[in-house]
Amino acid sequence: MVETNQNSQTSLDFNIEKFEPKNESEIQQIIKYCFKKNLPIEIVGTQTKQGIGKNLQCAKTLNMSQFSGIIDYKPEELYITVKAGTPIKTIQEELKKNNQHLAFEPINFSKIFKTNSNEGTIGGTLSCNFSGSRRFRVGSARDHILGFKGFNGKGEKVKSGGTVVKNVTGYDLSKLITGSFGTLVTLSEITLKVLPLEAETKTIIVSGLPLEHGLAIMSSAISSSNDPSGALYYPGNLRNNFVFNDLTHPGSITAIRVEGTKISVKQRIENLIEDLSLRDKKLAILDLTQSEIFWEVARSIEVFSKNDGNILRAVVPPSETLNLINRTKNFHPNYFIDWGGSLIWMELDYLSSQKIDQLRQRILAANGYITLIKSRESVKSSSEIFTIDPIKFKISQNIKKSFDPKRILNPGKMYTGI
Repeated sequence: MVETNQNSQTSLDFNIEKFEPKNESEIQQIIKYCFKKNLPIEIVGTQTKQGIGKNLQCAKTLNMSQFSGIIDYKPEELYITVKAGTPIKTIQEELKKNNQHLAFEPINFSKIFKTNSNEGTIGGTLSCNFSGSRRFRVGSARDHILGFKGFNGKGEKVKSGGTVVKNVTGYDLSKLITGSFGTLVTLSEITLKVLPLEAETKTIIVSGLPLEHGLAIMSSAISSSNDPSGALYYPGNLRNNFVFNDLTHPGSITAIRVEGTKISVKQRIENLIEDLSLRDKKLAILDLTQSEIFWEVARSIEVFSKNDGNILRAVVPPSETLNLINRTKNFHPNYFIDWGGSLIWMELDYLSSQKIDQLRQRILAANGYITLIKSRESVKSSSEIFTIDPIKFKISQNIKKSFDPKRILNPGKMYTGI
């Protein structure tokens, strides 16, 4: 829903050079001013994800990091409402006081981009829609947004949803905005579903399996009635990134996470070991503390943080993963696999526009898509960062025109011309 106010100010009543709004009125004034003056705006928070997408050449920067704070939190009703510039870390710490969390495990990009800013803001997280290892169980970031408020490219207030979890007929505006990288709306307020923290977490680690066997185990675990909440694979060359007392076997790592009550987790772990015929494998079980550390490494893509390589993210059907890895061996990537086989993180020492195009074609042939997360500016400026087909591109152009007719909000961040 779009709200208009005929009496709203169109001139700024604060520092015109410093776009750091502290309330919604200031956000609206800034956007209306830039709309009137045809000034493109780059929207930033704590800039942990600024390196994703095209670098922008904008007249102004709208810094949302000062627009921060928790507006409403009802633990008993499982929702929290926050300002868009609120740091993820602040939200997680508040939720933990009530044994709750953001179950979609927002990706922490601060380590690979070498920033130190509390993992970024909730506005940036939802604008990018990157989710962690629990994705196949609880959905993506956009599935946890109950409602939002914000401003379109004309400075009109836009709001959608509320605090009640329910299905509605019609278009879901929250899902449209989430993942649009700030090209449609400047978010100001967000209401999110929160979930209880599980009492127990344990992780089955099977060491030394070839990729084909690791993928098969992950697939069987996910399709079983044992309800795992994480399944990933690290090849043997990344093994040295993990040092745990209970992890003594060499080689690749196939990991299955199980969460719940202590009795339930114990039983499901036993079921998985039996059902997947793991007793004769190089097996280890990580306890709660070790599991938290292990899965945090995945959430922060930490195995790629020591180098300054190029990082890409590919999503494919799990049935295509093995074939795709085999078809990309000539690129000599480091990689690990999450989401039970459908998310592939890749690191390449050398990357060119030609290499990206070759990778994109192979991933498209596998019915997937690729996103360039980190690379040199020369590569980003000459390559498409995201993957989109011509029909969806045309639809996206029309949506952009509807929300932002003068293309002042993060213009070209995702696609040239949008």
